[in-house]
Amino acid sequence: MPKSPRCKSKGAKSSASSHPKARLISSRTVYRGPVFWVTTDDVQEPGGVRARRDVVHHTGSVVVLAVDDSRSTPRVVLERQYRHAANDYLWELPAGRIDPGEKALRAAQRELLEETGYTATHWRRILNFYASPGFVAETMSVYLATGLRDGPAQPEADEVIRKRLIPLSTAVRMILSGTIRDAKTISSVLWLDHQAANNRPLRSRQRMIRAPRKSR
Repeated sequence: MPKSPRCKSKGAKSSASSHPKARLISSRTVYRGPVFWVTTDDVQEPGGVRARRDVVHHTGSVVVLAVDDSRSTPRVVLERQYRHAANDYLWELPAGRIDPGEKALRAAQRELLEETGYTATHWRRILNFYASPGFVAETMSVYLATGLRDGPAQPEADEVIRKRLIPLSTAVRMILSGTIRDAKTISSVLWLDHQAANNRPLRSRQRMIRAPRKSR
């Protein structure tokens, strides 16, 4: 398992040099599970305050904004599954953990195939953010996947997933009405809606990654 990260500013280079840094006085692992681990840190924060901070560490996650762009109106791949922490069924984008040593793009391609059966021709990372920076060190990278091809899903034993292709306008209404309550899905769908409203192409030659063809 990776060591707990030191407390460093992760902003732009200009802001990193102008802002004071925190000082990690001590750190100990108080819980280690199969998905995440928790440390209790003694920290002197940039403002001079010394505090105890309990931090949930994670190897990082990927989110897939899979879009059927074969029609004039884009459609988004959404899935509905039970989430115990929410004690409810949630509408979400396909997502999952980056395995140790795995590249983020490869993880995104794997999760899309496993959870939905879709593969995609073009990939592009569009967002990267902290899931809940108050106490969780997990980062999420959102990949836009276009040129979709359907196929059989390969879910894990504990995954019971229902998938649907939903028009972008419907997905936005689901967000505004509170039907979609998952943060990573809300931010990604609203990004897509912003692109569509400004007539921005989803496939950019400079930034798009073409998925490698499988050898026969």
